[in-house]
Amino acid sequence: MPGAAVRRPRRGPVIALDALAVAGGKTAYALLVILGVATFAFALGHLSGDPVDAMAPPDASADDREALRRRLGLDDSLVTQYGLFLGRAARGDLGESWGQRRPALDAALDRLPATLALTGAAMGLAIAVGVPLGLAGGSRRRGGAKVAGAVVSLLGQAVPAFWLGSVLILAFAVERRWFPAAGLDGPRSLVLPAIALGLYPAAMIVRLLSVTLAEVRDEDWVRTARGKGLRDRLIVSRHMAPVIAAPMFAFVAVQLGFLVGGAVVVEAVFAYPGLGRLALGAVQDRDIPLVQAVVIVVGSLTVVFSTVADVLGQLVDPRARGGRAMSAAGMAR
Repeated sequence: MPGAAVRRPRRGPVIALDALAVAGGKTAYALLVILGVATFAFALGHLSGDPVDAMAPPDASADDREALRRRLGLDDSLVTQYGLFLGRAARGDLGESWGQRRPALDAALDRLPATLALTGAAMGLAIAVGVPLGLAGGSRRRGGAKVAGAVVSLLGQAVPAFWLGSVLILAFAVERRWFPAAGLDGPRSLVLPAIALGLYPAAMIVRLLSVTLAEVRDEDWVRTARGKGLRDRLIVSRHMAPVIAAPMFAFVAVQLGFLVGGAVVVEAVFAYPGLGRLALGAVQDRDIPLVQAVVIVVGSLTVVFSTVADVLGQLVDPRARGGRAMSAAGMAR
């Protein structure tokens, strides 16, 4: 009817329901990935050789080896062992560490806070350095920040973490004695390993933001905002930042998982008591239950980080919100 008010769909409930649907789908996918990680951990224990060879003494008789095999449940079929492994893993039972003589999951979780502290410090440093330099690199203006971003991007991808860690120890722990060279003794112990571990993600953040901003700044809505007389800083902070937040969330989530699992070298250089050093020792000792526990913990953390980042990216990205609102409007008609 002429003059009648047009009812617009309420966007808030639609977006909330859609967010729940996205979260549900991501959670189901995450559970499948965790199942794949557990399957990989189970296969890892069998591909690395006969566990009895690692546990039995060299002079063990055939009867002793067979008794040990029955105690470990290795006399069952592979399918039965896999089912029992998944059942125990679902209850949080990943077996007993052969070297530490205690539950393998407890041994891994005891080292997890130290690794999370190092990972958080490294990622915080990467974001603090990479975001400003990436925004400067994606702008049209030339200046020192843009050059610094190019240098960080180049060095972060070219310099190995173990070499940088060694240089940092010599320069700031041995020569100047500003920071501890090894171990974990307060926040100062995190500075050097966080720099060594965080340089690469900082370089990737610079590249990601530079490329994303270079693509987005030529969009029609950006030119419209610029034509209205808005300053570049306001356009970036208010209009472009939500768009680049989605890939940024995804990258940070992937890098967090990579840093948790890839800190082996840095933790070895700095003798840092984290998951990476624990995994390295377990591999050297052929402590298969402990290796499986570390793999499952790291894989689960990576999946959780990625799932949370995907959901946040869907909620933050205005283009996704716009698509959801258009779909709701179409359904309302």
